[in-house]
Amino acid sequence: MSFCKLLSYHYLPFATCVHRGFKFHASGLPSKQAVQDKTGTRLAPAQRSHLTLISRPVVTTKTEDRIGRLLSEALGSGRVREDVELAPFTTFRIGGSADYFFEPHSEEELVRALRLVREEEIPHFLLGVGANILIGDGGFRGLVIRNRVGGIEFLEGGRVRAGAGVSVYHDLIQATAARGLGGLHHYVGIPSTVGGAIWQNLHFLSPPPERERTVFVEEVVDSAEILTAEGEVRTVDCDYFRFGYDYSILHDRPDVVLNVTFRLEPEPTESLRTTIRENLEWRDDRHPDLWLYPSAGSIFQKIEGVGAGRLVDQCGLKGHIHGNAQIFHKHANIIVNLGGATALDVRALISLAQQTVRRELGYELRPEIGFVGEF
Repeated sequence: MSFCKLLSYHYLPFATCVHRGFKFHASGLPSKQAVQDKTGTRLAPAQRSHLTLISRPVVTTKTEDRIGRLLSEALGSGRVREDVELAPFTTFRIGGSADYFFEPHSEEELVRALRLVREEEIPHFLLGVGANILIGDGGFRGLVIRNRVGGIEFLEGGRVRAGAGVSVYHDLIQATAARGLGGLHHYVGIPSTVGGAIWQNLHFLSPPPERERTVFVEEVVDSAEILTAEGEVRTVDCDYFRFGYDYSILHDRPDVVLNVTFRLEPEPTESLRTTIRENLEWRDDRHPDLWLYPSAGSIFQKIEGVGAGRLVDQCGLKGHIHGNAQIFHKHANIIVNLGGATALDVRALISLAQQTVRRELGYELRPEIGFVGEF
């Protein structure tokens, strides 16, 4: 079976992670405060040594009419759309409308848009494929920039340069595996753009049968071109991102990835094909088919030694439904949209899981997904 056919069976039309505007970022250190049981005994929650993702809503105010005119003049007449529903651009299929919506297809367009919104202090949000986020039912008051910057270039010595908007899963893995280059094939089945992969330090378990360690995308990152917080385009190396589990420096700086150069190694085509097939089968057994059960991926952050999903399951919440959202019956750390779910449905299940696990088991569950817009 060709790589094209193998991957197309599992193709997801949406993407993975997102870039968030600096003025709306709300990440911080996880709380180290213990919780109490019914007798007052203090219970030590699981600790994490790195910063969290956004765990509070990204809220904006009503956009002024002048912003629409300013955006159209700067980015091109007809290029900036108004009142665009965001649900179709997320893997959750949930979310209200954005006041303005722009899709840059080149690095130049992306840089121009970002410099404009920064200079004019326009509320903005940079979207990849729309996974790992929940957009509020009230939508987003400002400009949503959906990154469509593409392009894959094969360089010398196994290096590959890809635009930040390239789909890791459908485009980059297919292109590199077809040329016998390994390193990115571990992440097959995970919806993500290149920019999102850097943002979140994309990861998956090492190949079977052992699956003894976590494989991180940082292991194959050579360098990247970014737009810095100061508006400068510059090239940085892998160390710049200070990667951690589900973390990069991009959580705490408004830098934006423009393109990434990966350093890959030659690997037999049959070996790559086998790993791809096995990883897809492994995910299919545990994760929802996004065509049938839209979701944002893992809802809660990893807890060392005790899986967040296992805690939710121990409390008997697997399969629990609120409105049109459900704690997935196969994986309790995933919430799925049964059809017509609202952001409030999802937040109700998140709150239920947090309160129940805290009360019954003494652990604090902290959201891994980002909350964006008006709820």
